[in-house]
Amino acid sequence: MACLLCLGKGGGLLFAEETAQDEPPKSEEVAKEDKKDEQPAKEADDPAPEPEKKMKDGVEVEEIDAAEEEQREAEAAVARPVNGDPVQVFGWREWVTLENENESQKLPAKLDTGALTSSLHCEEKHLFERDGRKWVRFVVTNPRAKESKRLQMEAPLVRMAHIKEPGEEDGAEARETVMLRFKIGERSLKAEFTLNNRSNMINPVLIGRKTITELGWVDPSRAYLADKKVLR
Repeated sequence: MACLLCLGKGGGLLFAEETAQDEPPKSEEVAKEDKKDEQPAKEADDPAPEPEKKMKDGVEVEEIDAAEEEQREAEAAVARPVNGDPVQVFGWREWVTLENENESQKLPAKLDTGALTSSLHCEEKHLFERDGRKWVRFVVTNPRAKESKRLQMEAPLVRMAHIKEPGEEDGAEARETVMLRFKIGERSLKAEFTLNNRSNMINPVLIGRKTITELGWVDPSRAYLADKKVLR
């Protein structure tokens, strides 16, 4: 209730009381909106949980689908222009040499354009830390040669990779991937190698097309051409 000041007939001041009128009833929709405003704000939904990371020896394992990766690579492939520069030709099988600080090991290698990444047979793998970085210590040998030398090597870990082959559901173990320098003929190259057990393979070393691209051409009808320096 409020008091109003006004003038009477004789010019005198009169006080009158004004009674507040009832407000008109609110529509049903407006009432609902008001009720919403009165309710406390709901807390934001929790973000979807991230997929569980696969770990091995304290290192995250990178999942690689070989089929999908090959398809992406094929779609992005662009043929290099042909020019008159000579290109060295290598056979489908060649000798490669790996070295540590004091020794070297010569091993047969298959040059495989069907494989993306190079692979190396090794034994006695051991992960360790050096200067805050993961390293791998391993032994390189040829399991098919009875008196093969056993060359101990060390290299920084590039990543742990679980390579899923077409039709494979599970079971392939995570493989250490390292960067190694090797010689083939008179060429010296650096490439990524996955370290795994190739004792059931004919060749302890496989050179994939990532490296072959930098190497030259491969003649699938011949072997051991590196030392012959065949050019085309």
